[in-house]
Amino acid sequence: MSADKAKIAAQFIQAIPHSRALGMNLVEIGDGEAVIEMPYDTKLIGDPDTGVIHGGAVSALMDTCSGAAVMSHPDAPTSTATIDLRIDYMRAATPGQTIRTRAYCYQVTRSVAFVRAEAVDEDTARPVATATGAFTFERSK
Repeated sequence: MSADKAKIAAQFIQAIPHSRALGMNLVEIGDGEAVIEMPYDTKLIGDPDTGVIHGGAVSALMDTCSGAAVMSHPDAPTSTATIDLRIDYMRAATPGQTIRTRAYCYQVTRSVAFVRAEAVDEDTARPVATATGAFTFERSK
């Protein structure tokens, strides 16, 4: 992947206000793949009794990572928007642990990209959530 595409994908993540507010960090970017982490933060707790992060924060992480995977695809889309994102929550994320999502853009048509993603905490053998999605995009001119 070109350095320009990596830079565009990183800027895409930082340009989204909720990505900054949730503390998302781009860890890895490649041809149609992205990895983004979201550190544990008490302001993201959805259940005060257990300290578990709210599912909406996990959803935002998976959506953002999936969009970055689309933007880094070799077919050079320049912008993207979520059409559909199905998330299956497998278990609660462990309180105090960073959540990491890896997304892979596995198919691109004329104007739609398809993505798979998985979110994990330190227990990488047991996903917190998995997702599949469809994203619309514009190609660079």
